[in-house]
Parts: sequence; C-alpha cells; structure tokens
Amino acid sequence: MALDQDTLAALANATHSSPFAVLGPHDSPRGRFIRAYLPGALSVYAVTGDSGPAVKLEQRQIPGLFAGLANSNGHYRLKVEWPDATVTMQDPYAFGKLLGETDLHLIAEGKHRRVDQCLGAHQMIVEGVSGVRFAVWAPNARRVALIGDFNGWDTRRHAMRLRHEAGVWELFLPGLGEGECYKYAVLGCDGLLREKADPFARRTEIPPATASITAAPLVHEWRDHAWLASRRARQARDEPISIYEVHPGSWMRPGGKPADWQTAIDRLVPYAASLGFTHIELLPIAEHPFAGSWGYQPLSHFAPTARYGKREDFARFIDACHNAGLGVIMDWVPAHFPDDAHGLVCFDGTELYEHADPLMKRHPDWNTFVFNHGRNEVRNFLFASALYWLEEFHIDGLRVDAVASMLYRDYSRGPGQWSANIHGGRENLETIAFLRELNVLVAERCPGALTIAEESTSWPHVTGPTATGGLGFSFKWNMGWMNDTLRYMARDPVHRKWHHNEITFGLIYAWSERFVLPLSHDEVVHEKCSLLGKMSGDEWQKFANLRVYYAFMWTMPGKKLLFMGGEFGQFREWNHDGELDWALLNQPTHAGIQALVRDLNRIYRHERALAETDGDPKGFQWIIVDDTEQSVFCFARKAPGSATLIVVLNMTPERRESYRIGTSQPGFWHIIMNTDTNLYGGSGEDLPGGVFSQDVASRGEAHSITLTLPSLSALILRHESL
Repeated sequence: MALDQDTLAALANATHSSPFAVLGPHDSPRGRFIRAYLPGALSVYAVTGDSGPAVKLEQRQIPGLFAGLANSNGHYRLKVEWPDATVTMQDPYAFGKLLGETDLHLIAEGKHRRVDQCLGAHQMIVEGVSGVRFAVWAPNARRVALIGDFNGWDTRRHAMRLRHEAGVWELFLPGLGEGECYKYAVLGCDGLLREKADPFARRTEIPPATASITAAPLVHEWRDHAWLASRRARQARDEPISIYEVHPGSWMRPGGKPADWQTAIDRLVPYAASLGFTHIELLPIAEHPFAGSWGYQPLSHFAPTARYGKREDFARFIDACHNAGLGVIMDWVPAHFPDDAHGLVCFDGTELYEHADPLMKRHPDWNTFVFNHGRNEVRNFLFASALYWLEEFHIDGLRVDAVASMLYRDYSRGPGQWSANIHGGRENLETIAFLRELNVLVAERCPGALTIAEESTSWPHVTGPTATGGLGFSFKWNMGWMNDTLRYMARDPVHRKWHHNEITFGLIYAWSERFVLPLSHDEVVHEKCSLLGKMSGDEWQKFANLRVYYAFMWTMPGKKLLFMGGEFGQFREWNHDGELDWALLNQPTHAGIQALVRDLNRIYRHERALAETDGDPKGFQWIIVDDTEQSVFCFARKAPGSATLIVVLNMTPERRESYRIGTSQPGFWHIIMNTDTNLYGGSGEDLPGGVFSQDVASRGEAHSITLTLPSLSALILRHESL
C-alpha cells in the first residue's frame, strides 16, 4: 500500500488536507494495515489489546512514515521510540468522526447557541479512551493541524479532519489532559501558514505568551442558589442599582504586584459591600494581549484572563460577591478585536470573523477589526460567548461596549469612507438584528440578567422591547447627562447662572430610556483629570463641589455607576499600571467623600422614592428650576406609599439664609443628609435636624419651608406626617 509521490510530498511539507485517508488503520487485501507519520521517531510498534503482541511498523518511503499489517482488528496502541524516551499511546487516526450531524448542521446554520461546547478543546472519553477533542471553524483553510508541547510544535503531525458540512476541523488526541499548551497551524487558502490561538480556548498563557491551554471542565460547588432564585424574581428596573466599576489589576496591588482573584475576594468584595454598592462591574476580563487596552481588545472570548489566576478562582470570586449581596456585571466586547497575528484576523486566509468590505473592515478610532455581525457563524460565536459568562460563571449582567460604533456604518468615518446599507442608509442592519437577538436570548435563558448598552447617541428605543422595534437592552448609559453635568461642575460658580440648563436638560429625556448615570473609567484618563480634579475652585471648593455633585447624582432618576477611586476623591488620574491612592483615606477630606458615598448608597437603597419610579415622570417634580441668579435647584422624588423626599442644591459658595421652598405636603421635613457636615469633610455648619412646614404659599404650593443652605452643598429632606 505505497503512497504516491504527491501524497508523500504533502505529508512531508505539512500540506496534506485529508490525513484520515492515509493515516491510521485501513483494510487491505492482506488484512488490517496501519500507517503512522511520526517524524523524528526511531521505531514504531503496533500493540494490540492491553498486553498483546507488538508488531513492528517499518519505516517506508520517507523518514517518519511507518506502516505494517496489524495482527488483530481490535484496538491498538502505538509504542514509539523517540531519541530521548519511549512512549505508548493511542493512535489519533484510529478514531472515527467526533461531532454529531445535528451539531454540525446547527453550527452551519448559526443556530448552536452554545457552540463553545462543540468547538475548542474539551476533555472527554471517546470509545472508552480519555483525551481531548479539538475542533475549530476554518472553512476556507487548506489544512489545519494541532501543534503544542505534546508534539514539539511540529506542524507535520496531528493534522485534523475536515467536516465539510460545517467547515469544522476536528481531531481527538488520546491521553492528553489539562494544562497542555497548543495552537492551530492553519494553512490558509492563500497558501500562508498561520499559527492561531484557539478562538474557543477556556484557558490561556499569561500574556505576552500567546498559546491556548487545555482546560478541564470547571469544577466549583456554587453556593449562590438563593441569590440566583432571587435575581430571577426581581424587577431590576424598579430596584436601586449602584455599581462600583473596577479594573481588578489596578484596584489594589499588595506588595506592588497586581491583585489576583483571591485578593479581590478578601478585600474588594467586603469593601464594596461595606460602602453599600449593589453591584461590582469589571472592566473586560476576557483574555487580551495588550494590558494597555484595559481588556477592551480581547482575543479569547471564553477565557478569563490568566493575569488574575485560574478560572476556578474567578468562579469563587463571583460566588463570594453573591454571598455578600453583590451582583457582578462584566464588560463584554462584541464590536471589534485586535490585529494580533495569533488572533482572529484572517483566520483561514480569508476575512472569516471580520468584514471583507474594506470600508467596514477596520475601526478607525482603535485600528481594530470589526466583527461581521451579518455572518451566521460570527453571531453564533458571540452569542455563545455571552451565554458562557452568564451561564458558566453566573455573571449577573453584561455591559456591552461600544454599541454606538456598531449601530452606524459611518461611525467615525467621513465621506467616501463608509458604504451604505441595502436601503442606502447609514444604519448597520446586521448589527441591529444581532443586538436584538442577543437581548432576547439573554432574557430567555438567563432570567434576571442585565444587558447594559454603552450607547452615546440618540438612537431611539435602546431599552425598548424588541417586539415593538426596540433593541431590548435592560439599561443604557446616559452619556449626555454625564457630559452636561461634568461641564457644569467644571465652571466657576460665578458663571454657572448662564449655564443652568446643563443641570436641567437631562430631565427632558430622562424617561425616554431606562438609564444608568455613569461616572466611568473613561472620564478619569487621557489627561481628562480625576473627578475631583474636574471640579472648579480651590481645594476646599473642589471637595465641596464633588460632594454636592454626588448627592445630585444619587438622587436623580437613573441607576448609578462610579469608577473606583471616585468614592474617596482620588486626585490623580487612573493609572492601569499602578493602584489607587489608598493613603489618601488618612486625610479627613478624602475619608469624608468615602463616608458620603456610603451614606448616599444607604439612603438610595432605603428610600423607595429614589428608585421605584425611575421610569415614571410622576416620580420626579421640579420645585425650583428657574433660580438661575442664585444657582439653586430643588426637586422632589416620590413613590406610591413612600415618604416624599426633597433635594436642595446650592451650586455657589454663597450661604443662603431663609431660602423658601414650596411644598404640597404639610408636616415635618427631616434633614437626612447635609453634605456640608464635618463627617463628610465640610465646614460643619450646624443645621437643625429638620423644619416644620408653614401655611405660607410659595411657587404655586399651599405650604412651604425655609432653610439655610450652606455654600456648595446639598440637603436631602424626608417628609414625616404629623
């Protein structure tokens, strides 16, 4: 059974695309014939059964090609003598097809919602033999082979079988276990050989190393059953949600080293819980080659970054959060991916994951490749990634990055730099369909899990139901509110009266979507200054401005998000290579900001009027909205069956005495927060615990109260009936 010269050359040159046609066991007129290609081996024997006789396979035709007749039709193993060792192993080419026809058809149609359970590297038992099944989608490749520590990274060995119906290459490596480094050697249709990391890898080397690593199934005994049951029953839109946004590697660095998940369990979880946050949001933790991307350029969409430990450690972190009463939101990036050679770009010699259209292929802002959401298999890849984090790790929500960049074909592109959709418009119809399907899928399979859009334009109905044409997100970041109000707070108070609308404008559209008010990482980098640094005035005024701003944010309609360091007024911009300036908490002004955030979270979670009516304009009432001369604002928050709150903001360093505010309810108004107290680092002006209303009409109300407003302060009052 000699092979022809073309076949021999293809084996030797690592270009043969059908290894099962020539390697492994084959029937012949003389009996069962075995052929193995093991370059570098000194001798090879076929061993039948557990202790059967060994039949020597002769080296034939080219070095490394061994062949001979077996003495049995049963299972056999190969006993291979290498220059430095002798090993006995199962023959990978003795196993039949691995993936079932149903799975392959679902993959081909883009309907296998957990395609990660088929593709990638999976430990399993095949025909009674344990090993790892590898499968990768590369429909246009001429040949794909496994390379790794187990074969000396030799591209000639372990060529894979192509399942034509789905464009999937597969191979079972018997005897292989967890912890093995590997890649795919992909011979593209363009004739170029590329070494690619596994797109579905569940474990990777620590960057800058780039190999994928075989992983055992996740083993973790979850203790969050009550949490998940409660999450399914809750209505997040009516609940207080206060999010602490964290970059784990730079939150705290014990001993100068980046924190790991154990540090996060021991320190971050109790810290966030003690401050009253309801959720921790993690900047992307899917593996990414460049630390300076903060995770926003991921390549391994199924692998928690190895920088912080094993995925079992990550599962323990999630469990610890849930048992401390904290939800976990993860930033997720389905818009684009980096151009690292070992990644997704030109995966099989074609634009497989990215757009082929040169006007759609690259993102002009980040010089990354844009996912082609119009391709079934790409959508399936991303759907599986989303469900993997939600189902495998019990994540409570996905903050979807860069939604605006996905929705518009002309995003950051000038004339002649973009192509229109089939109707001649600028909307990305494929992405719209992808996002709607994503949100329906998450709602169906992960009840109670949130999806949050980072969407910075006026795209309509981002949080509207998909059934009525919306995108279906749970919430949307309110970037307009953030930009307007930070601009106001940066102004000298003497000029604020001319920019009153920067505070009030957000209420015009506050109920058009379900919003999160974000003070995120993006606002404290790239020379934008820290939140404290953005505030106007001298040092005292900066702290006072930040205190009144936080009180304003926490009492406005919308869920809350604050990036780490903001909770104690960090002076410096965020540095992803450093840690927060924890020593600042030794100073009363910074400790005061932290105490304020803790108390704001406590009030926010306790007072139903601050969350239950976020989506109902009846829950908000301007009481004083036109006092531009004194830059004073006053509004009420209401909820059925709950005490009304009044919030008064004095946005100037001028103390206001006997300031009259109209109320619709008579009774006692208890001051439950004064941002100017000593506790928060303020001037400590002594105010009474509350005031009684007077039967004096004011601003259309039959009753009123008079207050002293400390300079640059916020007061929160709760109504108590007599």
